[in-house]
Amino acid sequence: MANLRRRFLARSLACLFTGLSVGAKQPAAAAPAPPLSLPGTSLGDLMRPRMGRRRRASSWDRSGRNADRLQLAPGETVSIADIRGAGCIRHIWMTIASNEPAYLRRIVLRAYWDGEDEPSVETPVGDFFGVGHGRVSNFWSLPLNMVTGGRPEQENRAAMNCWFPMPFARSARITVQNEGKEQVRALYFYVDYEEYDQLPNDFLRFHAQWRRQYPTPPSVQIVDRSLNFAKVNELVNLDGRGNYVILEAEGRGHYVGCVLSIDHINPIPNFGWFGEGDDMIFIDGEPTPSLVGTGTEDYFCAAWGYPHGHNSMPYHGISLAGPTDDSAAPYSGKWTMYRFHIEDPIMFTRSIKVTIEHGHGNCHANDYSSVAYWYQTEPHAKFPPLPPVEQRLPIPDRESLRQYWKTF
Repeated sequence: MANLRRRFLARSLACLFTGLSVGAKQPAAAAPAPPLSLPGTSLGDLMRPRMGRRRRASSWDRSGRNADRLQLAPGETVSIADIRGAGCIRHIWMTIASNEPAYLRRIVLRAYWDGEDEPSVETPVGDFFGVGHGRVSNFWSLPLNMVTGGRPEQENRAAMNCWFPMPFARSARITVQNEGKEQVRALYFYVDYEEYDQLPNDFLRFHAQWRRQYPTPPSVQIVDRSLNFAKVNELVNLDGRGNYVILEAEGRGHYVGCVLSIDHINPIPNFGWFGEGDDMIFIDGEPTPSLVGTGTEDYFCAAWGYPHGHNSMPYHGISLAGPTDDSAAPYSGKWTMYRFHIEDPIMFTRSIKVTIEHGHGNCHANDYSSVAYWYQTEPHAKFPPLPPVEQRLPIPDRESLRQYWKTF
């Protein structure tokens, strides 16, 4: 019995030491690397360590002098960022000096992610940063702002900022093209981004698209005094036919907001307000919209018109306001408003169509233009062709007022 116990103990020790020897020759496989975890951007996240490396592309003068700008000849395109590898653009700052009228509609911003041939961002530069009609205006929001005032504002110049995050897995390229007839005297810019070893596979890509319809097709002809506010209110529009289209996209993602610009040139007689048009949003190909609003001012989180005009808030506001006095036509002129779905993004799995009426029942033949912002999987549907410069320029103020008074 004692011999049996000794043999059992010897075999056990041999197995133990053999296992240790094998373990010494073949180290255990390393634990899998944890997935990339990117912190948020709130104050509460600042205590957490951040992944990545801070990088910047800018127009700084490589000679060390103070000519920190680029100049663009008519028709010229420049890349303001051409990044290789994975990362995320966190901030874009830009300011431009040009003597050409409405240059902010003539200069186009484009962005391409991961080597794509078609841009994911394509919009006149001024509209992209939150103000339409080729104008500048001092306003702020969480993702966008303009900073101007005094003489620079009189000269239609502003600092423009964007904080929408723009991730990419292999590359990012941002271009600016001068489609005007005059030289851009100065383009200053920063593109601040984070560089990563890799990007999570499920990250969506940022998109922005500009559209314009002038004039919007009216459902009625406002040409005589018999068509008053009460009669217009009897119009019926349940399917969104004829609405102004802010966005049509295919894929999976979420819509995060828009900038909408209106030049009100076709008022109801004796009623100068351009609103009352309902937002209607169609998700995943539905024939009737599942999201229906109660009026333009309501979608942009206001009420009873825009009685105080210019109004900056984090997620909604009026970045450019027309007259708001107590005259007979208090709502004439050019306006830009914004609504960002930062806390309430509108998700879609196959497609989305974002629309809004131009006046109740699409009664107005106005000038509508917009930038839609959204995130989605790639590839995205090809954008509608960007209209040529002549079809992007704002209506001259004198002509806008002339058309307004024809029906008011």
